[in-house]
Amino acid sequence: MTDIATPATPRLADLTVGEIVAEGTFPLTRDSLVHYAGASGDFNPIHYRDDVAVSVGLPGVLAHGMLTMGFAVQPVVDWAGDPGRIVDYQVRFTRPVLVPADDVAVVTVVAKVGALDADAGVARIDLTVSSGEVTVLGKAQARVRLA
Repeated sequence: MTDIATPATPRLADLTVGEIVAEGTFPLTRDSLVHYAGASGDFNPIHYRDDVAVSVGLPGVLAHGMLTMGFAVQPVVDWAGDPGRIVDYQVRFTRPVLVPADDVAVVTVVAKVGALDADAGVARIDLTVSSGEVTVLGKAQARVRLA
């Protein structure tokens, strides 16, 4: 029988403010947006039709905000080892993720320890979320309860 190693649950006492605890990259295509639309029920045509997006003043087709928000927290969930450890998660949408018709948009996430609250047993994890050279989520923070 082979033992499969599981990542250790992070401990609050082992963290340092400024430390990168997780990173992730998430490719998005127009097909990704169609799949998400089907799962979420958000069939707004700005998420799949260039002509509609441009007609309302957008530069092109945009990824769904909730899809971007979901991608952003996933590296933190993976690092924490249990989604139930996320006790709060907030973002501010600052720029859209443009998804070209014939290419891939990539959302990049870097998660750093922003603050530690030993009394509450909570780490605030600050997220830098970008697509290309553009930050797409501001004030993105997850609060994670740790032992």
